[in-house]
Amino acid sequence: MKLPIFVADAFTTKAFRGNPAAVCLLENKLDEDMHQKIAREMNLSETAFIQKLHPTDNFTQSSCFGLRWFTPVSEVPLCGHATLASAAVLFHTIKNMNSTLTFVTLSGELKARRAEDGIILDLPLYPAHPQTAIGDTLVQDTCYSPDTRKLLVRLSDTYSRSFLENLKVNTQNLPQVENTGKVKGLILTLKGEADGQTQAFDFYSRYFAPWVGVAEDPVTGSAHTVLSSYWSQQLGKKNMHAFQCSSRGGELEISLSPDGRVDIRGGAAIVLEGTLTA
Repeated sequence: MKLPIFVADAFTTKAFRGNPAAVCLLENKLDEDMHQKIAREMNLSETAFIQKLHPTDNFTQSSCFGLRWFTPVSEVPLCGHATLASAAVLFHTIKNMNSTLTFVTLSGELKARRAEDGIILDLPLYPAHPQTAIGDTLVQDTCYSPDTRKLLVRLSDTYSRSFLENLKVNTQNLPQVENTGKVKGLILTLKGEADGQTQAFDFYSRYFAPWVGVAEDPVTGSAHTVLSSYWSQQLGKKNMHAFQCSSRGGELEISLSPDGRVDIRGGAAIVLEGTLTA
């Protein structure tokens, strides 16, 4: 069995930045356990599998596909950066002729549309509710998103971006500390600085998901479905510019829609193209 496979760095326009995702094109259905085996072999935070929905579909001409995402240890219900990577592969490498693609996923239908300076993802918008938490670091607010099982912790406004970037998080112990199954991801976020940066951002974040085998994710679209809802309420804004402060780093342009969804714009650099033999 030979499968076309790609690696694309998402939420960036430069290679070796942003968040890398593997993208696999499936002409036919795989044996169920092969998805996980391939994801484990690729060993990236997520591997995306684009599946034709009908035998007559074509990766160049069709506009609707199935899409699944796997970490090295499990399938996940939503992954923004691997969706962006998938759209980039179809648009830029496969030369799909459509201006908008629809992906049928565990989180419903997600859309990706071409833009002059990148690709815009239409994703669900998930509210986060107040939650009590205890820790040594000064915390401004703590909320929980039951839809995504992500815990959002807003650090004190007295901290700077450099504090968040340099903060050491012991991800190895997190699954032991929280083992109820309620939490699958930890978002640390900080209000943006009005000035003092080369480019102004409305908020910063980092994301940790050791519960699904990802110690720290470089740039996380799914986390921003929660962050967008939270910071829109906090800042009174519908359009925001965000930065995820991982070592690779990534920028996201966010626009909330009246229909309760969120558009997330980002670029992608395809850094590898090949054939997987299994």
